[in-house]
Amino acid sequence: MNEATASLKESVGRYGVWSGQLRSDDPAGAAERAEAAAELERLGYGALWLGGNTAARDAAPLIGATERIVVGTSIQSIWEHKAPEAAAGFAELEVSHPGRFVLGLGVSHAPIAQGYRRPYSTMVGYLDELDRAGMRSGHRVLAALGPKMLDLARDRAAGAIPYLVTPEHTAQARERLGEGPLLAPEFKVVLDPDPSRARATARAYLAMYLKLPNYTKNFLSLGFTDADVSGGGSDRLIDAVFAWGDESAVRARIDAFLDAGADHVALQLVEDDMTRLPREGWRRLAGLLD
Repeated sequence: MNEATASLKESVGRYGVWSGQLRSDDPAGAAERAEAAAELERLGYGALWLGGNTAARDAAPLIGATERIVVGTSIQSIWEHKAPEAAAGFAELEVSHPGRFVLGLGVSHAPIAQGYRRPYSTMVGYLDELDRAGMRSGHRVLAALGPKMLDLARDRAAGAIPYLVTPEHTAQARERLGEGPLLAPEFKVVLDPDPSRARATARAYLAMYLKLPNYTKNFLSLGFTDADVSGGGSDRLIDAVFAWGDESAVRARIDAFLDAGADHVALQLVEDDMTRLPREGWRRLAGLLD
């Protein structure tokens, strides 16, 4: 494990927040986003992972509003952001706020990425370009699901930030990565103890992801069936990729990722209204992580 990777693992700590709402560029909400980021830092989270196709410019306001928390992209699509621009964005933040920004990269999905082709070899070429631009591997992580991309996260990056996975996937990923690289899976949480209501909230949110073959193929490789990934997702699938229930149940599900080998868990709160910042939920979640 190189020095930069070791520093990153220490900086992000065990828990972070994954949020699509924090990445918004709507100026009307800028003050609230900055205030929320500062509060998340005070609550003890080690990292903010900006959901969707994000870049250094999306991280900059949150880094400027905080003092120590790491902000990462989860993920920046290699199809929509050129490598030299990504390296330049990183370098600018590294000069002004050393160690505060991590570049999370991914290959997105064929149905939504224009020009999608040969994702693995394209990612290799992208990393080659970052190297030539002077960006060190210890400051980038890959949204890796399958074995080949996990190998690339091990050999050419600081580690992996898998999205929409289970503790079983985390155990497999840790074995593939070895002990050194960062392994920081995203995990969805519904803070609702009612089974029917919690699963309905989860199922409504999961529906869009079940249209993306990278995720459904990964589920099938983990032992789920075609029936599990159809019709909005079976209860079995919902219960595997979401934590829901009372605080002890949610904490136990999060701990399962750490027990499986995760260094850090990026927690995404899922609510019926995903347009607002779930600040009360983040406070409740921080309380059960103490």
